[in-house]
Amino acid sequence: MLHCNMNSILPPALQLQLDDVLGNLRYARRTDDLGRLALLAYCDVRRWARCAHQDTLAQQACELVTRMPHPSRSEFLSLVDEVISELEHIRSSTH
Repeated sequence: MLHCNMNSILPPALQLQLDDVLGNLRYARRTDDLGRLALLAYCDVRRWARCAHQDTLAQQACELVTRMPHPSRSEFLSLVDEVISELEHIRSSTH
């Protein structure tokens, strides 16, 4: 039980980085900036997820860019939305 509780607590620095990454992703998604979304997923989300020991999320963010070509723009955006949802879930569970 203690192990589960320890995993849900993020250090303040990682919490602030999560807020920044999530804000940048939301803005890029709102403006449909596909290049920025790819860059944020591959660089920022993947780096943050590795630091936070969220290996599944890191792999998911990596595959957004490395699994090419995507069948369609809407498929890519759907995968981005999944990453954003996962980050929002992590954020809400650590507050």
